Amino acid sequence: MDLQAEKLSLLEWLAGLNDPKTLKEFISLKKSKEVDWWDEMSEDERAAIDEGLAQLDRGEGIPHEQVMKEVREKYNL
Repeated sequence: MDLQAEKLSLLEWLAGLNDPKTLKEFISLKKSKEVDWWDEMSEDERAAIDEGLAQLDRGEGIPHEQVMKEVREKYNL
């Protein structure tokens, strides 16, 4: 059986599941597999985001409308 068929079979089984204990086990499994994207980034990427947020806090950001205007002008959109 291919992967898509296996997933569909599992979804159908899960949709009909009425056992709270088994459902809680699946919820726990799902949570254990979830990865926070922040933890997957490099230190350099995190530092760049932190610096960008600090710039915004200091009022150094460029308003979205201004960025869009400059892009439209630059690319004749």
